[in-house]
Amino acid sequence: MAKFFIDRPIFAWVVTLFIVVLGLVAVTQLPVSQYPPVAPPTITISAAYPGASAKTMDESVLSVIEREMNGSPGLAYMESTSQADGSGQISISFEPGTNPDLAQVDVQNRLSRATPRLPSTVTQQGVRVDKASTNFLMVVSLVSDDPNFSAQDLGDYASRNVLPEIQRIPGVGQAQLFASERAMRIWIDPVKLTGFNLSAADVNSAIQGQNAQVSSGTLGQLPIVADQAISATVVVPGQLASVEEFGNVVLRANTDGSTVRLKDVARIELGIESYAITSRLNGKPTAAIGVQLSPSGNALATATAVREKMGQLAPFFPGSVQWKIPYDSSKFVSISIQQVAVTLLEALVLVFLVMYLFLQNWRYTLIPTLVVPVALLGTFATLLAMGFSINVLTMFGMVLVIGIVVDDAIVVVENVERIMSEEGLPPLEATRKAMGQITGAVVGMSLVLIVVFIPLAFFSGSIGNIYRQFSVTMATSIFFSAFMALSLTPALCATLLKPVEAGHHHEKKGFFGWFNRGFARTAKGYEGWVARFLKRSGRMVVVYLAIVAAVAVGYMRLPSSFLPNEDQGYVLVSVQLPPGATQQRTLSVMKQAEEYMLKQPEVANMVSILGFSFTGRGQNAALAFVPLKDWSEREGAGQSAAAIGARASQEFSKIRDASIFALSPPPIPELGNATGFTFRLQDRASQGHEALVAARNQLLGMASQSPILAGVRPDGLEDAPQLQLDIDRDKASALGVNYAVINSAISTAMGSSYVNDFPNAGRLQRVVVQADAAARMQPEDLLQLNVVNNKGIAVPLSAFATTHWTTGAMQMVRYNGYPAMKIAGDAAPGRSTGEAMDEMERLAAQLPPGFAFEWTGQSREERLAGSSAMVLYGFALLAVFLCLAALYESWSIPLAVLLVVPLGVFGVVYAVMLRGMPSDVYFQIGLITIIGLSAKNAILIIEFAKDLHAEGRTLFEAALEAAHLRFRPILMTSLAFTLGVMPLFIATGASSASQRAIGTGVVGGMITGTVLAVVFVPTFFLLVRTFFKGSERQRKMYAEHAHAAGVEQSPTNEGKAHD
Repeated sequence: MAKFFIDRPIFAWVVTLFIVVLGLVAVTQLPVSQYPPVAPPTITISAAYPGASAKTMDESVLSVIEREMNGSPGLAYMESTSQADGSGQISISFEPGTNPDLAQVDVQNRLSRATPRLPSTVTQQGVRVDKASTNFLMVVSLVSDDPNFSAQDLGDYASRNVLPEIQRIPGVGQAQLFASERAMRIWIDPVKLTGFNLSAADVNSAIQGQNAQVSSGTLGQLPIVADQAISATVVVPGQLASVEEFGNVVLRANTDGSTVRLKDVARIELGIESYAITSRLNGKPTAAIGVQLSPSGNALATATAVREKMGQLAPFFPGSVQWKIPYDSSKFVSISIQQVAVTLLEALVLVFLVMYLFLQNWRYTLIPTLVVPVALLGTFATLLAMGFSINVLTMFGMVLVIGIVVDDAIVVVENVERIMSEEGLPPLEATRKAMGQITGAVVGMSLVLIVVFIPLAFFSGSIGNIYRQFSVTMATSIFFSAFMALSLTPALCATLLKPVEAGHHHEKKGFFGWFNRGFARTAKGYEGWVARFLKRSGRMVVVYLAIVAAVAVGYMRLPSSFLPNEDQGYVLVSVQLPPGATQQRTLSVMKQAEEYMLKQPEVANMVSILGFSFTGRGQNAALAFVPLKDWSEREGAGQSAAAIGARASQEFSKIRDASIFALSPPPIPELGNATGFTFRLQDRASQGHEALVAARNQLLGMASQSPILAGVRPDGLEDAPQLQLDIDRDKASALGVNYAVINSAISTAMGSSYVNDFPNAGRLQRVVVQADAAARMQPEDLLQLNVVNNKGIAVPLSAFATTHWTTGAMQMVRYNGYPAMKIAGDAAPGRSTGEAMDEMERLAAQLPPGFAFEWTGQSREERLAGSSAMVLYGFALLAVFLCLAALYESWSIPLAVLLVVPLGVFGVVYAVMLRGMPSDVYFQIGLITIIGLSAKNAILIIEFAKDLHAEGRTLFEAALEAAHLRFRPILMTSLAFTLGVMPLFIATGASSASQRAIGTGVVGGMITGTVLAVVFVPTFFLLVRTFFKGSERQRKMYAEHAHAAGVEQSPTNEGKAHD
């Protein structure tokens, strides 16, 4: 193959340019994201049951739907949450790789089986099925300076003109309006109703009867009489459109000609549909829309599309209305990718400098440097073909691979240069001879590195998606690098290099002269040490075993984690007041939180949402997104998101009326709402809500005493006081009161009743009936409500019902069908999430029987990732061993190569340990990379040693000579790789935690792997070949290979500098 391209350099350029063009096209087409789709696809079912308690919602709606969902193909886990405001949601998560569209269709079909069994009020409100991630991509806010344009007007405008536009954008899974659209509110006065002997049911039926659409047909419709000349549509204005028209609805017409109208018993206004959720921007009322990504959506593309759409809509906004995007999590994605791209360029420059230092000639340095962009562009083309994206992981793979892809080209260039300077051959002839010698070595090295990464691609689940990015990036880059080393590199060597006379070497002056002399002295000293070590191989084995033991001990002591926590440029503030607190109290607490946060110099904006939180919905819950200023503006130690959050939490602890946590978002937002762990305590023995609460409180008490855990908290709403109405059914029957009438009266007055719709400015909006505020504030008000009996007489509830206070759930949670409690928490400073999770499991084991636990979200993925680590390392080692065995036709030589692996792992483990980092996904990838690179260094020495031994040298001479010959190229390629990843090791700013996590292990492993390998590998070769002699067939094969490669020439001046 190499000979073909040496004779046809233009052909080599054509192939290269073809790869470059494909790569450049791919770069423009590839989607950009922070991570590959790691989170399981999630389908959410939302239902509303106005006026229902959490328990009613759970038992009569969500549990019915949940039962039908069992057995859905690919179902991983599901969680349902019922709120006391009558809203409920089921989140159904599927295994990664499940098609979200098919999953949604399946959920929809199963839901249709449950729908007939749901209460009619629920089906009237509509049950929604959405496929969207649980976290918010961005928040769009509408604000107005005009005092006449209220927050309610903003909400109605957003609902009509902005929300539908955002929902239509590709990539948007769901858009939630944290405000409400207009509705016709009928505020009835129960006292006046009683005076007229009417009930709430009469009001509902009157509106239903008189606010109705009439389809009235046509005048002169066919068939017609012979002389009919015209036809016209008959129009009957059946629907009411204004407050006045609704006020004139007739409730009762008396025989004396008098009428009771709706305005006689109710206050009517154009209000809003729901007062439960309101939003604020930097302390002022706003209408906010939370945008959630669809499972297949791309964060950057969707965020850009939303901004463009808002720009297009802005000219049509009413005069004083403006739009803002105060919170946008996609900024972190683009900045992360930019940071890694800068790291990529830094790595390229450093690798170039290392090669120039050793090769000392720009032509020799240029040839390997040209290979890097070609290999990377080829990789981009492959990523596009495989449907991958440009993300932090693929970019890390490219940074890691820069130091590897130049290796093959360096080996080629160095060999060509050696033959030219020794034998005086012209570049073309020298290249032909050089390629004949090293084609096998290039293929072997590349094959070993590729097979190390291939097993990574076959892991399933979320962790498999992460590994796959690295695997494909590294393997394809190395493949293209090997291909270039056998095509473009020899073609360039044959055409670019200048002829050199045989033995033509000049002593360099200046810096290069000093470097060469220093290096020669080092190489001489190294040779002396290797000779000593080879004579003391027994002691070396003891030292080696001590290193292996240190690796084992270090690895066992490393705490585990999933991914490092990043400063993503924002903080979440979760606010929860005592059970039963009103929205007014929540607002006053939120104002205190806003006052503190907006004074912080690092804070850019603050979007507050009252009535909504990740813990649940209710008057006592609120949530705030706090975007911070750019990373470049806050580089101080205490200016990271985590530090700002910690300071804020400390300050908020002084607010007595609320429990407020400032939280950092998790590394993969789709897998949760905050860093740390997500734990579900389940009642498997149906012991009841009280027993579950007691078990949770016992667990929280134990967790608060543990030094390993921090911030362990209930991740939901606490139980609250509830007013229970006890109806004496016998009395009710005696008074002639129907149970359905009681139900209607209470639900309309205390909850609300959605009667039907009315047309308002070109849009149908709801008509909602409810008792006026003053008539539903105290327990006595409930008993004063009247119902009409079967004789048409008004009977007060107090005649057959009593009330008493009790405590009940504000939120009911089920996890995988079992009643559950949500618990969230974090590891104490200096501890990892893995240790925290182990501690939680230990504490949970001490709970009474009948209680179990499950991990969800990121914690579930972390557990799955941890269990796969050893399998991963085993596969990587097995792949290298089998590949080498096939390559060398020997079982013993691969053993000598694999013995070097613990030397590299030693560096990975202790570098990570010294920087206080855990064993996470990046650590595992670093370890796999080091396994491949350690093996490659060993191959360079052992390849030569076996050939020299086959030529008749003793094992001692062969090992010593091979170590001397390969010292320079090993040092050069290792230094190139180490400096290439150094920018990752010292990274700062956005996504620096991930960069340092991957850089630390790889740099540590490469340093020890190289320093110890050049000392130990000759000893391994000597020992292995002493114990396993090798067959005569192998000896002949190696001798032929050595003869073909020209090893008998005993090259002594390889790689020396020249002009």
